[in-house]
Amino acid sequence: MKRSLFVLLSLLILGSMAIAACGPATTPTAAPQTQAPAPATQAPPASTAPAQPATKTVTIGFTSSQTGSLNVESTRQYHGLQLWMDQVNKAGGVKLADGTVVTFKAQTYDDESNTDRVQQLYTKLATEDNADFLISPYSSGLAAAAAVIAQQYNKIMITTGAADDSTYQKGYTLVYQAYTPASHYLTGALDLLAKTDPSAKKIAVAYSTDSFSTSVVNALKTYATSKGYNIVLFEGYDPATTDFSALINKIQAAAPDAVMGGGHFQDGSTFAKQLFEKKIGAKFVALLVAPPEDQFSQLGDAALGVVGPSQWEPQVSFTQDSAQKAGLTWYGPTGADFTSTYKAAFNEDPTYHSAGGYAAGLILQKAIEDAGSLDTTAVAAALDKMDILTFYGHIKFDTSAANHGLQIGHEMVYVQWQKDSSGNLVKQIVWPAEGATAPLLYPIP
Repeated sequence: MKRSLFVLLSLLILGSMAIAACGPATTPTAAPQTQAPAPATQAPPASTAPAQPATKTVTIGFTSSQTGSLNVESTRQYHGLQLWMDQVNKAGGVKLADGTVVTFKAQTYDDESNTDRVQQLYTKLATEDNADFLISPYSSGLAAAAAVIAQQYNKIMITTGAADDSTYQKGYTLVYQAYTPASHYLTGALDLLAKTDPSAKKIAVAYSTDSFSTSVVNALKTYATSKGYNIVLFEGYDPATTDFSALINKIQAAAPDAVMGGGHFQDGSTFAKQLFEKKIGAKFVALLVAPPEDQFSQLGDAALGVVGPSQWEPQVSFTQDSAQKAGLTWYGPTGADFTSTYKAAFNEDPTYHSAGGYAAGLILQKAIEDAGSLDTTAVAAALDKMDILTFYGHIKFDTSAANHGLQIGHEMVYVQWQKDSSGNLVKQIVWPAEGATAPLLYPIP
């Protein structure tokens, strides 16, 4: 019995071992693959677009004679200033040293060609409208009234359409003149004569006794004397004079090389006509106001050779090349560009009043760019240093205490009536040399 249990137990053990040996091998569990950690959340990349510059709108305050006796000239001056403002704003404005971009807007009123109203309105512009800079009204009288206010309220003012020297002899430090002063209206003609014929030394001066003409010829007399000229006649005539026979007889008796003077259009034209008829033999004639006007050509041969001063003429040829030759920095558009854009904008030819308005804005723009700032002191310092050539001419200011702001760079443009190849009278620029379109016809036929 025991033997049977032993055998049975042995068989059971052997069977279990056989079953284990024949069972499938256990497959080891694969080690889990190690995954790279998820990247940390990154900040979005910085924008590559440049930061927008700060902007500022600068207010330019001025009045214009929308009504009154000065309406025509003042409107053209306003058109010139408006064209400058439109162009500089369209071009993107002026960038200051700190990156601020400046554009301009106008604040303007009708001064009605009235001095009292000018003072009221410029006070309003300075105190209520907070104009950053000022441009003068048209005419010496109105500009003088505005200059008082500009200085009082510490506002820089560029004057245009204003030739009177006296405004800049009152101790102002913030008033700057774009026009050639009245005292230089005929001195450039004398420079032209000196360059053309150094041997011509005898000058006869005949002039209208109105205040403007008198101030011009008094300055001419002083200048001529300082240059060694002999004033063989210095005589005034009533502005209403129509018969110059007696005066011309005196001129003829004095046998001058040159006749200079005149007054305004009507008397100047009549004087020129009668000088021609008398055949006085002078080699050079330069008269105020009348010769630059297109109507002067109606005198026919009596207009031929006559010289006259103008603040600017469309055919003047100041260029970058002429600036380089004169050792000056060129700034702004060419005369051709100014003329064409002005005509397109206003459907009229620009006059020197139009050019003066544009030039006033151009002067202010250049000063702001040079200063890199709108600060009054910095911009005034830039104006004091300014010495540039523009389509309008040379711009430079007197910085002495006695004449601060007086224009000493800009010369009158001197025109002379000449004949073209077809025998037609045409107006040519004969001085200054860097703006001339033709050499001087000398001696006068």
